[in-house]
Amino acid sequence: MSIRCTVESAFFIAWSFLEQSGELGPPDETANTILDAIEAQLRTGERRQLMLANKAIGAYRKQVAQSRLLAERQIRLG
Repeated sequence: MSIRCTVESAFFIAWSFLEQSGELGPPDETANTILDAIEAQLRTGERRQLMLANKAIGAYRKQVAQSRLLAERQIRLG
């Protein structure tokens, strides 16, 4: 399977999961986060679609959590 097909499949798996779980955020930001995570893994040699998708979901969740913490901190500090 080509790298392009691998990326497309992993992206679709991650996107679909986040959409079904209700976690999908703004489309552009979500897509960029997923693709960045997949690209970083490809650079390390990872080619398994499910692993790429799972780690991309984890990266997305981490980014969302960090954004929430930052927003809460800004609210508290005014």
